[in-house]
Amino acid sequence: MCLILLAHDAHPDYRLVVAANRDEFYGRPAAPAAWWPDAPEVLAGRDLREGGTWLGITRGGRFAAVTNFRDAAPPRPGAPSRGWLVGDFLRGPASPDEYLATLAGRAGEYNGFGLLAGDAGSLHYLSNRGAGPAELAPGVYGLSNHLLDTPWPKVERGKAGLREVLAGPAGEVEARLLELLADRAEADGALLPDTGVGVERERALSALFIATPRYGTRASTVLTVGRDGRVRMVERTVGPGREPTEVRHEFSL
Repeated sequence: MCLILLAHDAHPDYRLVVAANRDEFYGRPAAPAAWWPDAPEVLAGRDLREGGTWLGITRGGRFAAVTNFRDAAPPRPGAPSRGWLVGDFLRGPASPDEYLATLAGRAGEYNGFGLLAGDAGSLHYLSNRGAGPAELAPGVYGLSNHLLDTPWPKVERGKAGLREVLAGPAGEVEARLLELLADRAEADGALLPDTGVGVERERALSALFIATPRYGTRASTVLTVGRDGRVRMVERTVGPGREPTEVRHEFSL
């Protein structure tokens, strides 16, 4: 997952609004969002190589999502999959603050990550490349492959787009956020971060929707949790040389 835009307790109709793009190598197998047979309360996509997920929600309203942290340091071989962080929280009993406080003590076992975890009452964040766990105040946030709200061009453009959508008709939120997530515009070179991957790759990765020959946006997800307890998730799976497919789920907390 390389971009998560979210509005936490920042809309009169929605307790939570999430718009997210998962970026990955095209050859890594994954299953679209569905109720997990081995954890029927969990609705999430699934990484078929390691068994974890990048974003999910439960019937009780537990939510989590993760991104990788991009820097010049090589990944640590043998580190546990960061997708397990989401799955473990969704399936577990710990509150978000308890889960992240416990995780903080062993976060160094993982390659760099940013993790969001929440429930019906709160939303929390932890990165093993930043300070300790933090509870998020109501507002609009953006997380890409660095720390929360790092002002990369895609994060700033995405947050501005999310605010614009939320200011419009509630009935158009889903369609307009999917349109936002499909934005392939690359940032101006002067605005690019330097994470050690070179200017051309930084430029390709600066788009909200990434499309390179071997790596790119694999799934776009819009998740809304209404103040009435109604949850809607639409996931659009994409890939080179094929038409997008969608799955939709709706349930009440």
